Amino acid sequence: MMNAAYIKFNETQLEKIGQTVVYLSKNIPQLSKTKLLKLLYILDEISIKRSGIPFLNLKYKVWKFGPVSEELFIDLSSEPKLLGRYIEKNSEDGIHYVVPTVDFNDDEFSDNEIELMDLVINKFGTQTGKDLVSYTHRTNSPWYNTAKEHDVLELLENEVINNTEYLIDMGQLISHDERKTAIYSAFIEAN
Repeated sequence: MMNAAYIKFNETQLEKIGQTVVYLSKNIPQLSKTKLLKLLYILDEISIKRSGIPFLNLKYKVWKFGPVSEELFIDLSSEPKLLGRYIEKNSEDGIHYVVPTVDFNDDEFSDNEIELMDLVINKFGTQTGKDLVSYTHRTNSPWYNTAKEHDVLELLENEVINNTEYLIDMGQLISHDERKTAIYSAFIEAN
């Protein structure tokens, strides 16, 4: 049993994260760890842009290949513990892929959320992990802006460092929209 001090997600959050990973891995063949981590970030980014409400509300750090949810990166870097009841890792040609071990359960999801997952699968599902890293690092993206703001952009791009402790403020995605900013702020305060 895990010590409660180390648990970053409550049971409801973990179920939604786990079922999201199941849905993505059932619908995207050969889903690698890097690609999965980028798709989870993209789900949050698009959801915030659309409604002001994050899809999973993960905390993302500025890493060389990131934005990265550190907890999920660590969990997916070995045999999954947090996500162990949802997925396993299979290897093919030395590459590890995420494979669902349970059927998708949509109890945690609205129709709009399923539609958003389908949009992300259709738009980004065939792209490589490297393509998705480029997408999340685009100029003026939250990752780019946070790295630049903290003077680590060149260090990351030149591989002088490969991670930081800087958290990405996802609210910058909607800073120009007062209504969505108010919704986002209320959501963050409540969670």
